[in-house]
Amino acid sequence: MREITLQRTTRETDITLALHLDGSGRFSGSSGIGFFDHMLSAFAVHSGMDLSLQMTGDLKVDCHHSVEDVGIVLGQALGRLADKNAIQRYGSFFIPMDESLAFCSLDLGGRPFLVFDAAFQNPAVGQFDCCMTGEFFRAVAMQAGMTLHLRLLYGENDHHKIEALFKAFAHALRQAVAPKQGGPLSSKGVLG
Repeated sequence: MREITLQRTTRETDITLALHLDGSGRFSGSSGIGFFDHMLSAFAVHSGMDLSLQMTGDLKVDCHHSVEDVGIVLGQALGRLADKNAIQRYGSFFIPMDESLAFCSLDLGGRPFLVFDAAFQNPAVGQFDCCMTGEFFRAVAMQAGMTLHLRLLYGENDHHKIEALFKAFAHALRQAVAPKQGGPLSSKGVLG
């Protein structure tokens, strides 16, 4: 079974996250940040993965530590679950969200890197700081050993822009973690 439960406790957050790669697209629990929960739910539905989150964070400060730390733990879970010898490795996907269009391309080959090309018009959507979108994906990529390119081609509504990025990521990841036979997809014979 490709599933894992991880816990991370710091002075800023206390997180228990469970991830099942071959789930049915369900999200349960809460980060305490409504819009971020909406994005995590969209991620679960569009990736086909089950994601469960129990957490407390220092939201009296702002959402930064909570969002980033969820990214850290989700990245760690993906890094441990994605057996590089038995997955497709690559994924790419475009998502239209009304007037917005986002693209994601990723490689689970063990070399962490992030290219994040997206601009937002407002400081926040609800209690979610728009600048945390890039921070979340940076944490995921670094912890998962993932090369991750996310680009917002255009859009006007920040809610739509961020949601398109999360959904594009989910679909690209779904492709990359799909099982395959025959060892690592690498001309070197190894990944990392």
